[in-house]
Amino acid sequence: MADEAKEARKRPRFTGRAKGPDRELVLGNSQQGEAGSGPQKRAARSDAWSAESRKIFLETLALTCNVSEAARVVGRNLSTVYYQKRRDPAFARAWKQALSIGHEELKALMLRQALFGTEEEEIVLDAEGAVKSRKIKRGHPHMVQAILFKAHQQEVAEMLEQEEVEKPDGEDAVMRLRKALELVRERRGG
Repeated sequence: MADEAKEARKRPRFTGRAKGPDRELVLGNSQQGEAGSGPQKRAARSDAWSAESRKIFLETLALTCNVSEAARVVGRNLSTVYYQKRRDPAFARAWKQALSIGHEELKALMLRQALFGTEEEEIVLDAEGAVKSRKIKRGHPHMVQAILFKAHQQEVAEMLEQEEVEKPDGEDAVMRLRKALELVRERRGG
């Protein structure tokens, strides 16, 4: 009976599905590998995230700020990409950075449109398909301007407040200097 248990421990113990067409068995015998030689390996998946698919996903995410679109481009479903994000902290950081880049690009585009407006060309064709008239419509997205102005206004107010605190001749600095002088006078006794 004891010999059977020893023999069972010596036989390789395979984990995962090794028979699927998308898997290749790479694996060891136990938690420590064969004869304690190292960590156990798992079956390698052929559909795992490659460096190239990560790069394409993150670039698309930065361009579109759309997780669904980025997942579609690399041929993954949403649950898979969110699972990868939860599982891999480096991927989650890169995801966050890609979204940050995308949001900054969108903000810059909205600012350009608010400052310089937009142009839309309207072409009217006749029955034969020849150009009958062209009209260029110019517009300024006023709602975008209002949102950007409000955001900028808050940003400027915060910046001015920060400058006032750090200003060497600001109210706060003068009060701190007076307190320091009073402390020196008290120590000197006069």
